Amino acid sequence: MLQSGILNPALLSLVGRVRHTNTIVVADHAFPSWPGLETVDLSLVVGVPSVLQVLGALLPNWKCGAVWMAEEFRRHNDRRTVNAFRRACRGVRIQFEPHLEFKRRVPNAIGLVRTGDGTIYSNIILESA
Repeated sequence: MLQSGILNPALLSLVGRVRHTNTIVVADHAFPSWPGLETVDLSLVVGVPSVLQVLGALLPNWKCGAVWMAEEFRRHNDRRTVNAFRRACRGVRIQFEPHLEFKRRVPNAIGLVRTGDGTIYSNIILESA
């Protein structure tokens, strides 16, 4: 029985199938569903868990090579929030792009992890290195 790290079996299964240059989307509670894209729904209530909490559990043991977010995230959130996301990405530079361009990347992901996060435009795409 697992005693530490990620305990959710669906999330472990999804992450375990990611290979070099595959992507995973970690999304807020309002992110739309995508037909055919495996979704692991971790949401409990608004704010729980947050995208930052999921990144904090995922990234210490996952080699991330690239990160994308919507440029609207920077416009709609304060500097403290933006910097918290930068720190959570553990030195991997966040590439900001228009939200519509960001959404075009989603169908190519291995899967989507839905959180309870209510932070506007907090959706993030992680590419394995």
